[in-house]
Amino acid sequence: MSDFVVVIPARYGSSRLPGKPLLDIGGVPMVVRVWQRACESRAARVVVATDDSRVKTAVESAGGEALLTAADHPSGTDRLAEVARRLGLADDAIVVNVQGDEPLLPAALIDQVAARLVADSEASIATLAEPIDDSETLFNPNAVKVVCNRLGRALYFSRAPVPWNREAWDREAWHQGPVARPGAGLGTDTWLRHIGLYAYRAGFLAEYVTWQPSPLERLEQLEQLRALHHGHHIQVALSAEPHPAGVDTAEDLERVRRWVDLQETQRKP
Repeated sequence: MSDFVVVIPARYGSSRLPGKPLLDIGGVPMVVRVWQRACESRAARVVVATDDSRVKTAVESAGGEALLTAADHPSGTDRLAEVARRLGLADDAIVVNVQGDEPLLPAALIDQVAARLVADSEASIATLAEPIDDSETLFNPNAVKVVCNRLGRALYFSRAPVPWNREAWDREAWHQGPVARPGAGLGTDTWLRHIGLYAYRAGFLAEYVTWQPSPLERLEQLEQLRALHHGHHIQVALSAEPHPAGVDTAEDLERVRRWVDLQETQRKP
């Protein structure tokens, strides 16, 4: 399939990494690295959505397409909705949201999440997840967990370790010692970590931005709970490939730079 559009929200401001989209990775701005990855997918079009003319110029200088969007969007999803409206996309058009700080994202995952949404005509969103196989991740509130039904649709997203293993984890002492390997005896997909890669139907995006944040969304600080609150289906697929971490901190940036340097060194004759 090649009838979907990739939109890359790239906000210039960042409290931890100012000017993050333009940070250098092997001589290339990070946002351009992300755009290059997205262009390796089967998308019919790849657009960077930014609030800063410097980011727009960097993308266009590399041969990409970029749109200047409103600076006051409360989230990347709102920025995405603006782009879908300005591009005149039909309600059933599929828009894949690729975060602007994921320069190592495999293009295959972009194709996978788009295909997942195509496969479920009743879903408004598709996303990815990966099995959790260590207790540190399971109990880390920064690692979002997702619980699904038999159709692969999300029942709930949480920062808490869901589902809770009532028989194995003592309520008072689970955090005081090692936890049995998640999934033991229950299948490797019992505990799933959500991957923040989304495919949306454009018509849903137009609806989404008219809603106020839902109570559970405010509590967990997870935007996808707004969709569940309004009765929309979210399809979840197990990631076909490992999902490399994005760039949130200076340490992440150095990790990505080292990886890129290593890859480019290996390509040299």
